[in-house]
Amino acid sequence: MSRPKERVATECTKEDALALDASDPIRYLRSEFIIPTKNDLLRKTILTHSITRSHDLAEKTKRYRAWATKGVFGHFRAHEDSAIPPFVDIDDIAAQRMAPIVGAKASEVAIMETLSANLHLMMASLYRPTEKKFKIILEGKAFPSDHYAVESQIKHHELDPKDAMILIEPPDPNQATMTTSHVLSVIDQHASDTALILLPGVQYYTGQYLDIPTITAHAHSHGITIGWDLAHAVGNVELRLHDWDVDFAVWCSYKYLNSGPGAIAGLFVHEKHGQVDRAAIEDGNEGYRPRLSGWWGGDKATRFQMGNRFVPIPGAAGFQVGNPCALAICPLLASLEIFALTSMSAIRAKSLTMTGYLEKLLSRKEAVADEERELYRIITPSDPAQRGAQLSILLKPGLLEGVMTELEENGVVVDERKPDVIRVAPAPLYNSFSDVYEFVIIFRKACMKAHKGQAQQKDDSVTMAGTESKGWSHIK
Repeated sequence: MSRPKERVATECTKEDALALDASDPIRYLRSEFIIPTKNDLLRKTILTHSITRSHDLAEKTKRYRAWATKGVFGHFRAHEDSAIPPFVDIDDIAAQRMAPIVGAKASEVAIMETLSANLHLMMASLYRPTEKKFKIILEGKAFPSDHYAVESQIKHHELDPKDAMILIEPPDPNQATMTTSHVLSVIDQHASDTALILLPGVQYYTGQYLDIPTITAHAHSHGITIGWDLAHAVGNVELRLHDWDVDFAVWCSYKYLNSGPGAIAGLFVHEKHGQVDRAAIEDGNEGYRPRLSGWWGGDKATRFQMGNRFVPIPGAAGFQVGNPCALAICPLLASLEIFALTSMSAIRAKSLTMTGYLEKLLSRKEAVADEERELYRIITPSDPAQRGAQLSILLKPGLLEGVMTELEENGVVVDERKPDVIRVAPAPLYNSFSDVYEFVIIFRKACMKAHKGQAQQKDDSVTMAGTESKGWSHIK
């Protein structure tokens, strides 16, 4: 993984932020998004402000109108006034547009299901424990759903997670991040009886960007299959999944791919695992890697003949199970159209500069009083090569609720992770350097108000409220 070049402004004034915005080569992409106002975020109704980009919106809503007016005919019939194919092929188009973002061949990508479901489907095919090789290595602070999936797969094979699940923990308990050398040493220690490794491309809590090519190559040197959870990496950092020889990867699309909570997900399967030997199948042999099969993964030429002999589509598409919902793919397609207006290298270049700018503003000693400096610290690696757009900020205990409420009251949308971390991710497609500058001012004031007990306490804030008695904040 080559080291990125980071360009950071030497001054930290409002004028400098505006100058960075003026020189931003992809600043025009912000106009592709509807940016909610503070009132939009805080009101308890869905009443919206006037939308001026009605032509663009009308263009993007054609696919929804096709669903409403064509019904089942939209599944097979093309429309002269739409670039979107019939619904039966809409997942293929999405896979083609996603492939450049993850550095893959289009045949190695499928748009389907959810991240957790795709992880189970991949492990059902690629986790093949034996008496000698049965362990799965993952990080100790994996996203809970990944941990649950791995644990349940181990139990499904009638193995004991206490014996079969190896958790990588930082060697220093005072550090939240892991070094590449430590990850490699854990692999070495357990290589003889490990069947699978699952790691995050970008760790969700700390924002650390792991060295995917180095770790993947090391796993393969021991004959170990390795997969990657790219939930926080896809659309965030440059990926070369095919060239890095990654076995499989899964991701969601509601973070940097802008498609909303619960949006349809994606997976990558290296072409070596997606090969189909039709001659072997004709001779009555398997002819393809075992998997949990479904009709949408079957040969498109015979799919609607309703036969009962499964012949998978070569590549990732052959791992599909059910017919993906066309409506669920539409928000993703709208986002991928924006990505197609630029490149991941351009997005990453702006991200490096913007995240470095955010770090500089948060860390400026000359602008931060001693009292304030003790209220927070950044736990994301300072090396630009080891992070994406995200900076995770560890607050002094007891400040989180007050800080989050103050940020929300000021129209700032960030994420919290109990008990004391907020995750700040300036998204290069639509955030500006001026946004970053304003955030830091608001954040520093919020920290001081929470520290002095002056922060607002609201029970109905978006990040604190929930239908359960303990609220969304407790759940997160």
